[in-house]
Amino acid sequence: MDWARIMAPLSGGEGDARALAAAASVAEAFDAEIAGVFAPADVSDLMPWMGDAYSGAVQPSALDSLRQAAAAGEASARSMFAQVSHPRKTFIALESPVWAGLAMESRLSDLIVFDDAAARGRGALADTFQQIVAGEQRPTLVARAGLNIAGLVAVAWDGGKEASRAVRTAIPLLTKASSVVILSAPAASPRKSDPKALQHFLAVRGVATDIEVLPDTGDPAPSLLRAAKSAGASLLVAGAFGHPRLREFIFGGATRTFLNAEAPSLFLSH
Repeated sequence: MDWARIMAPLSGGEGDARALAAAASVAEAFDAEIAGVFAPADVSDLMPWMGDAYSGAVQPSALDSLRQAAAAGEASARSMFAQVSHPRKTFIALESPVWAGLAMESRLSDLIVFDDAAARGRGALADTFQQIVAGEQRPTLVARAGLNIAGLVAVAWDGGKEASRAVRTAIPLLTKASSVVILSAPAASPRKSDPKALQHFLAVRGVATDIEVLPDTGDPAPSLLRAAKSAGASLLVAGAFGHPRLREFIFGGATRTFLNAEAPSLFLSH
């Protein structure tokens, strides 16, 4: 099934242009709609933090400043969105409650696109990125330099449910790739995960693949990244947060390794 709606959360910052460019490249490949969704800081979320310290005339002044910042951010986001030369596009400016609106927009989109800064935990959309991937469990693209939808795509495969979900939701993207390589590190996983089974699964869906089995080098994440880069992949498909999120936060995990890498772009699904 093709994708029909590609969503790019926007904050009014410089990362918006990169996210929109990536969203446009995907939308063009699928003749899909681009939804640029501006998500300002929600004043209602900040009210409990103000408390008694922001009483009297100080609180209205602070709220006015927040509203002015939101208006300036929206104007910037609208300006960047207007420069996207895709024929099917819609700009949406969310109001309080912002997160409820953002979550709903993501549920009604086939793919959510973020720039690299949000994925690394920087900028106004960092928390939004975490919520979309791990909370809403929406298919997410982390756009980096060199993204080419029609290029080579690598698939990180360990047989787990997260990897399986990522592959299944990425099938429309895989059909657009010039070639697909399955990267498997069986020695690093406690579960049996024959990459040939995945190869057959994709073949009956019209996606031809090659297989590369990686040597046992301990932590598989760096090996997967090296193999993806060596193959010339512009995109790596991977399951996200295969361990409980608290454990991922404390110990790192493959997801954090992928997010902190310079390349390639990532397609994540939890």
